[in-house]
Amino acid sequence: MQRLVKFFQSVAREMKKVSWPKRKELTRYTIIVLSTITFVSVFFALIDTGISELIRLVIE
Repeated sequence: MQRLVKFFQSVAREMKKVSWPKRKELTRYTIIVLSTITFVSVFFALIDTGISELIRLVIE
């Protein structure tokens, strides 16, 4: 039990040392991540559609 208490005290101490991003930074990072995910998803969807059409043309 004592080890568990020491562990959580250590965790709390380390969390106080963390440099948390400001709201503006966090918003900017979130927009960048969502934009990147959207771009990559659309890119691979187009590639997948293109390859599917090529295979369909070859098979027919």
